[in-house]
Amino acid sequence: MATEPCDGCGRSVQIAGGVANLWTFGGDESGGLTLEFTDDSEHFLCYDCIDRLPDNPRADDVAALDERA
Repeated sequence: MATEPCDGCGRSVQIAGGVANLWTFGGDESGGLTLEFTDDSEHFLCYDCIDRLPDNPRADDVAALDERA
């Protein structure tokens, strides 16, 4: 399974899908999501960082996640 670093905390997060799970269908859970903000920026965040975002988050809130960790 492939991994990608979280833009909030920097931790390596598993990404579902891809060639690694083509025949097994196992371990098909992702550890995060890519969020698109109103300024057209995109950030991949783990679920823990997503939970730490305020309601109606902005791209600046993603940068502040590292400071709160």
